[in-house]
Amino acid sequence: MHSSIATVCLSGTLAEKLRAAADAGFEGVEIFEQDLVVSPHSPEQIRDRAAELGLSLDLYQPFRDLLSVEEDVFQDNLRRLESKFQLMQRLGMDQILVCSNVATATVDDDAVRVDQLRSAGELAARYGCYISYEALAWGKYVNTYQHAYDIVVQVDHPNVGTCLDSFHILSRGDDPTAIADMDPDKIFFLQLADAPAMEMGILPWSRHHRVFPGEGDFDLNYFMQQVARSGYDGPVSLEIFNDEFREADVARTAIDGLRSLIWLADKTTGRVPQSPLVLPKLADAQTPQGFDFVELRTGRLGEVTKALHQLGFRLGGYHQSKPEFQAWVQGDVRIIVEDEGSTGGATSLTGLGVIVEDATAAAERAMSLQATAVPRITGEGEEDLHPVYTPSGSELYFCGPGHEGRGSTWVPEFGFEPEEISSTDSTSALINSVHHIALAQPRHTAAETRLFYSSVLGLEPAAPEFIPSPAGLVHKQAIEGQKVRFTVSAAPEGSEQGGFFAEHYPEHITFGCDDVFAVAKRAVKRGLKMLPIPENYYDDLAARFDLKPAFIAQIKELNICYDRSEHGEYLHFYTAPLGNTFFEVAQVRGGYTGFGWADEPIRLAAQYRALRDDVRGIPR
Repeated sequence: MHSSIATVCLSGTLAEKLRAAADAGFEGVEIFEQDLVVSPHSPEQIRDRAAELGLSLDLYQPFRDLLSVEEDVFQDNLRRLESKFQLMQRLGMDQILVCSNVATATVDDDAVRVDQLRSAGELAARYGCYISYEALAWGKYVNTYQHAYDIVVQVDHPNVGTCLDSFHILSRGDDPTAIADMDPDKIFFLQLADAPAMEMGILPWSRHHRVFPGEGDFDLNYFMQQVARSGYDGPVSLEIFNDEFREADVARTAIDGLRSLIWLADKTTGRVPQSPLVLPKLADAQTPQGFDFVELRTGRLGEVTKALHQLGFRLGGYHQSKPEFQAWVQGDVRIIVEDEGSTGGATSLTGLGVIVEDATAAAERAMSLQATAVPRITGEGEEDLHPVYTPSGSELYFCGPGHEGRGSTWVPEFGFEPEEISSTDSTSALINSVHHIALAQPRHTAAETRLFYSSVLGLEPAAPEFIPSPAGLVHKQAIEGQKVRFTVSAAPEGSEQGGFFAEHYPEHITFGCDDVFAVAKRAVKRGLKMLPIPENYYDDLAARFDLKPAFIAQIKELNICYDRSEHGEYLHFYTAPLGNTFFEVAQVRGGYTGFGWADEPIRLAAQYRALRDDVRGIPR
């Protein structure tokens, strides 16, 4: 697969975009016209720089409003087109994207379009160039891929083909099945883009909300399978118009883009193994069997360890060669705490380990998906946990199944054995699992984080939800496996309150238990500071559900929240914020499968007040 990316996907100057694309591992780029026009570098310098970086220049785009016009207008359009061919010769590239006409089309006649496109093809041939004709979803007369392809077939010129763009096809709800029957010699270029499902006009949807494959709601797996079945073997390129991408770190965005292409290609390979489009095949995803440990870093050690003790954890030991690391255990739940000293630094989630059958293969898959290995010295008698960096800079560890499939192969480094982990009696080990990890990301990197975990670990994304907070809507989405679940939240950023909340929005660990009341009572007895839940919540709860007054009084006393679905119940409480993180404890009854998101507005409002008070000293 020849991987390519349009420069319009990336932030920065054209030179910075080329550098980022090459560093990420792309083989080629599309040159977006505006990027070249605003560049201080000559076409020859751009050509030479791309060659130095090992990048091919695959497509110059876009050329607009060529066809469906009166003859005098068309002749002037040919003049414009010829100037672009001359420019492309200076760039050392030979293919241009011609879009179906939107603004100046006045002649709705396929015969005219065929004659005009053939004339353009003859002009292209004189310059050794090729035209890739694309149907814009909002084109005035030509707006479907089948129509554009039919015109190309009638033109029947070796220098004229079609460009297939997944957004223009799927945004209209068009069925891509017919692509499989196209003549591959007539498909000159392939552009890929995903997008979230949105109720809005196609043009603003396209210009502002495209995302990389796997980060939206289009069925790109099926789309790519049809392309592969056609026999197409040309460039596979990303064309993403997204306001947040244009503001994000250029290097990080490029890596995210290539990861999305590799992930999609891997899915296609298994469905169309005989395709001439040579697609990379990854090692199978190692289905996580659970969370092995979660790692926190803090400059407020006493605050964190006190909260863990109050929740029933005990100190298991200190690391043999890195004594700043402590292991806190309860049942099969392991929390590693890194003490950075008395800095007062906020507590944050810095790493987590997942239990997999083959840790080496899992790490290899992650690195094939553009993850970077963490440089780590493994001492004598210490376990290699194959850590890689996540997009946010935290560390993901791959841990073997260990003792009875419970992981924890590394615990001897802390001075105790795996079979000792659950040696506490059943009364004190009330917490027995990590229910899920709740990650928080800036809005422009949330989709990247979801794609990273879903592609590396083989998890599936759930439907997104939008939760109201005092600072605006919080975008939340779960990515799930059978035994490992994450949620990813993106806090609002577009106001003073939103910027403050996004900066301090906490991540959290949700612990699972069989008796939330026992955990809460023990924690309160030990002095745990819970997140206070307002009385209005419990009045509303009594109105929403047919709950007995004695039960309402019981959960109210302990600041426990309640949610219910047709399948079961979810009872949970939150600790007060601990810097940039906090703990939640949840009990699932019956077949409840959610995350208690009906109570998220309550939590967000309470945490907003607490964080504002802590950071700014403003009364709640």
